[in-house]
Amino acid sequence: MITLFDKPDNVWELIANGLPWTLTLAASSLAIGFVLAVGLALLRLSPITPLRWAAWSYVYFFRSTPLLVQIFLIYYGLGQFEAVQKSVFWPLLREAHWCAILALTLNTTAYTSEIIRGGLQAVPWGQVEAAKACGMSVLMRFRRVVFPQAIRQALPGYGNEIVLMVKSTSLASTITLLEMTLIARKETSATFTIEPLFVAAVFYLAINFLATRGVMALEYKLSPDLRDAKRSLPLPDQEPVAR
Repeated sequence: MITLFDKPDNVWELIANGLPWTLTLAASSLAIGFVLAVGLALLRLSPITPLRWAAWSYVYFFRSTPLLVQIFLIYYGLGQFEAVQKSVFWPLLREAHWCAILALTLNTTAYTSEIIRGGLQAVPWGQVEAAKACGMSVLMRFRRVVFPQAIRQALPGYGNEIVLMVKSTSLASTITLLEMTLIARKETSATFTIEPLFVAAVFYLAINFLATRGVMALEYKLSPDLRDAKRSLPLPDQEPVAR
């Protein structure tokens, strides 16, 4: 029997074999989902009613149904349609890892679009009007005025989404993808110990710790007000300036 205290290297190395898949699932879905979410957020704010309602329907569906159900629908459900089997996408959709990436991407796109939409709506309208007065085009206003400020507003919420997606990769184990959770479950069943699950939990904690620290560093870099506030704090041996 393998225990965490007698032979820790074996357990850690065993669970680490699934780490590349966990990171691949999280990074791929977050990267693709972020790009799609920007477009979806713009559709949610579109003055064209059919586009706005189509985007709302997409967000409502993927936010209101469990991610596990979405994974099952894509992995088990799409193969039921003959048109899908004859399409050029079938070589990808019959593989578990591509189905997992697709499900995670579609799910995070819905959540991220709402985060970005909130950031876009938080941009002061006066700055947009000032950019118009300077003769900026719509694309230039979005690229140089609206989007940078929206990202700063959305970063705290997006940090939570990153954490959730890292944890959600564990659901890929339900469609036989050999990532950390599935390896830990198999080893737990074989050894009748909880050490593999404990090691997997430590890996998830480490990944999310690094992710949240990265988001905090990016937020600090993109927020001049935070840096100015830190510089204005008095040193320990200094007295605050009286006003």
